[in-house]
Amino acid sequence: MNREVPRYKKKEFSERKSSYCIVVFVINEGDRIRSQLAKMKPYSDQVDIIIADGGSTDGSLDEAYLREQGVRVLLIKTETGKLGSQMRIAFAYALDQGYKGVIVMDGNNKDDPGAIPQFIKALEEGMDHVQGSRYIHGGVAINTPWLRHWAVKLIHAPLIRSASGFRYTDTTNGFRAYSKLFLNNAGVDPFRKVFSDYELHYYLAIRAARLKFKVREVPVTRAYPKSVPAPTKISFFKGNFNVLKLLFLACFGYYNPKNIQK
Repeated sequence: MNREVPRYKKKEFSERKSSYCIVVFVINEGDRIRSQLAKMKPYSDQVDIIIADGGSTDGSLDEAYLREQGVRVLLIKTETGKLGSQMRIAFAYALDQGYKGVIVMDGNNKDDPGAIPQFIKALEEGMDHVQGSRYIHGGVAINTPWLRHWAVKLIHAPLIRSASGFRYTDTTNGFRAYSKLFLNNAGVDPFRKVFSDYELHYYLAIRAARLKFKVREVPVTRAYPKSVPAPTKISFFKGNFNVLKLLFLACFGYYNPKNIQK
């Protein structure tokens, strides 16, 4: 399987010490990422923490601070592309490092790191795609904007359920995990240039179930700040329209490898 991985720089602060890593996707998150890393630090003895930075310029990822918070590696994308490009960089690095699985989460301080042990447990039990959900038993949704809530319930989740055949409940939640077996599969082939935006998240959820990999949801807590705008990189009109376009393309098999039967 040929890998198309964007150019990036890496700063390694320590050696690998765990079988699994957790990748945090960041770009100019300021105090939010710092608050999140402080909450993640207690789990740094269970999972290696990796930051995949899209090119932050706000000074929030100071090397000394990252070391203090137990971060193992900082990966910095040095060419164009959005989340999908950061994901390809992180997956390639993690596989090259020999990790058995990769947990991923956003770096905007909305997700409770307390769910990390559940993701590790699911991977240890042989799961290949683990989706965090605030809408299953044990999950918690705090201050979710009504538009986001109903968009997931009425549009996003039903479309991905229909395309995948798995009853996902929280398909916009970026707190997930993937096995080495899944990411290395030629029928998945995630290391393609076409994955530069949010499409890779949607594609992987669908592809995992369609190819009969082991899929599970685990409960998570996602909290939006009260009385302030929700932290997001998606603009209301153009951004949400683009999300819907990518979602439809993923659901209709546009990103499936051409030499693999759908």
